[in-house]
Amino acid sequence: MMGRGMSAVQEAIGQRERALRRLIRWPWHWPLLQMPTSLIVYVLAIIASDLVLIGWELADTMIHAGDLLLFGSLLAAAVICIEALRRLGQPAGVSRDLLSAWWLPIALLLPPLYALLAPIVIGAVLDLRARRMPAYRRVFSSAALGLAGAATSAMFHLVVPSTDFFSATGSRAWLTRPPVMLAAIGCAVVFAIVNSFTVAVAAYLAEPDTAVRKLLWDRETLLLDLTETCVGILVAVTCALSYLLLLVAMPPVILLQRSLMHQQLAAAARTDPKTGLLNATAWQREADGEVTRAVRAGAPLALLLIDVDHFKRVNDGHGHLIGDEVLRALATELRQQVRESDVVGRFGGEEFTVLLPRTDAADAHGIAERLRASASRLSVAAADARIKVTVSIGVALLGQHGRDLFELLAAADVALYKAKDAGRDQVHIYAQTATADAKEDEATDACP
Repeated sequence: MMGRGMSAVQEAIGQRERALRRLIRWPWHWPLLQMPTSLIVYVLAIIASDLVLIGWELADTMIHAGDLLLFGSLLAAAVICIEALRRLGQPAGVSRDLLSAWWLPIALLLPPLYALLAPIVIGAVLDLRARRMPAYRRVFSSAALGLAGAATSAMFHLVVPSTDFFSATGSRAWLTRPPVMLAAIGCAVVFAIVNSFTVAVAAYLAEPDTAVRKLLWDRETLLLDLTETCVGILVAVTCALSYLLLLVAMPPVILLQRSLMHQQLAAAARTDPKTGLLNATAWQREADGEVTRAVRAGAPLALLLIDVDHFKRVNDGHGHLIGDEVLRALATELRQQVRESDVVGRFGGEEFTVLLPRTDAADAHGIAERLRASASRLSVAAADARIKVTVSIGVALLGQHGRDLFELLAAADVALYKAKDAGRDQVHIYAQTATADAKEDEATDACP
């Protein structure tokens, strides 16, 4: 099973990161002016809205020393966490962290101005100390977080109008009122929703064919978001009691962050960075386990070896970045077309492997044909064209064509090359290939 052996948290992290990479993939790696016009307009509109709101709040917000002290304390805690993240090391493409543990208290305990400014400061520190990214992407991300934080702050202070509960002399009676805690949780949910949908709109404009609703959340990702929300609210309660208690809150948050990063490092070690599928080593480990179980139970099992036809032409004609996009699109399609229990991996280059437990010859051929047809319908955007490719698929069956994974791969490889020799964009089963060869040899022997 894909992801077998990973914890639920690891799998959720992997799904979220792969989803985000699919959502915002090709436009973010190109210069801003090469994006679709609608996306450029949207990005600039979000940034402009954030700047206008910052100007409005600057003119309308009274600056107090207590506010600045709390703001500086929370930012300092966030910077310490960023340093802890940096020293741990961060795998490429992984960006899940617990910084919302510091954004949420700022949004809940301070006026909206500080929620607008916090992502700018933290984003700058991230760019300098942890992970660099194109400037316009960093600015857009900070603007989206700022707008989400401002919406959260405005809503919470509307529901809980008292603004002195976080000060040293203010009443702490609000801590005992369940409605206030429910309001904080509800506003924290608003933060997650506003930020996610702001990014999702950009993703949809970048690639309208993407099913955004399927990529935003799943059960385990929701659990992670809930955990972040709870941590943020606990930090907010800590700040309400005393600024000095931040020193007590920081170690548990850093420990949670380090644990989360270790999970991401473990997931990254199993994952092919270009496609998000299992890499060859992890796939072989998973597949070996499935083959062993199938042999022990006497259950059917099939293996598909998939190769992109004329892939070199894509790289030579459109560049390797577009070639990578083709591979990512095919990987996404493979995951969507097979079952959760099937083991999908990138075998190397432009080859993919799919292990199908509990699948006989007829079902394996049907699945392979479905994958072939869906691949032929894919279309990947290039600068001035739409790229379409086909795949050839070789099929091998446990027991009939091999007794272990190595023999299955060898049989599927032979079937794959027979599919290519027959004209490509075809599915061949090893048994059919062997039979055809035998008939061909018999016909040759019969000739005078």
